[in-house]
Amino acid sequence: MRTPPRVLTVAGSDSGGGAGIQADLKTMLALGTHGMSVLTAVTAQNSLGVQGAWELPAEAVRAQFRSVVDDIGVQAVKTGMLSSPELVETVADLLAGVSAPVVVDPVGVSKHGDALLAASALDAVRTKLLPTATVATPNLDEVAQLTGVRVREETDMRRAAAAVLGFGPRWALIKGGHLEGDAVDLLTDGTEEHWLRAPRHDNRHTHGTGCTLASAVAARLALGDTVPEAVAAAKEYVTGAIAGGFRLGAGIGPVDHGWLMRD
Repeated sequence: MRTPPRVLTVAGSDSGGGAGIQADLKTMLALGTHGMSVLTAVTAQNSLGVQGAWELPAEAVRAQFRSVVDDIGVQAVKTGMLSSPELVETVADLLAGVSAPVVVDPVGVSKHGDALLAASALDAVRTKLLPTATVATPNLDEVAQLTGVRVREETDMRRAAAAVLGFGPRWALIKGGHLEGDAVDLLTDGTEEHWLRAPRHDNRHTHGTGCTLASAVAARLALGDTVPEAVAAAKEYVTGAIAGGFRLGAGIGPVDHGWLMRD
């Protein structure tokens, strides 16, 4: 039996199953890869928000990473919730020794507006983590948090991408989902530009979109896609997942990670 490509997520847990490690692993499975995990934090989280979060020690994060990478190996890595400067620096140091492509989702705030990144960690994200990234995937709030650039319309996205690229990732994927109109994203390495558009679905159940998109990019890179190919395929996957998002609990439900497996 063929061993599928191996993708590692370094992120926090979402006890409600819509985002974080749980969304990452579902996405990786749906796209035909073997997902593995390094847990950085545990959250008490449901459709209404984050009720609590507990960071794991850097030693535990390092041990999980070495355990997986040294024995099993990886074809791509995705990072998510890294809440403190110590965790950001620990993970950045670990990634510096990996030759596989790295997708950095600089998670700052949850879908419900809960802070998931300490303000004191922002400088470490800029100077330590982003330089390790093959692709960085900030949303507009995260762009503002990291660069000070506020995107109010589509034309501002080029300036946002340039600011993010200034911190060292090879590619920046600026996610414009918070703008009005079609869901438009900009992927650029400072030379090439790829605008990705999709119709906006009238569905409030979109918990986990950022984690899902970044994980899909990582999975497609592990499968051998170029960065533009991986991002285009990930955009198509997450658009279908948003269309199938479903009610869960009393608040915002998750996207449908399994929609491709049922089509």
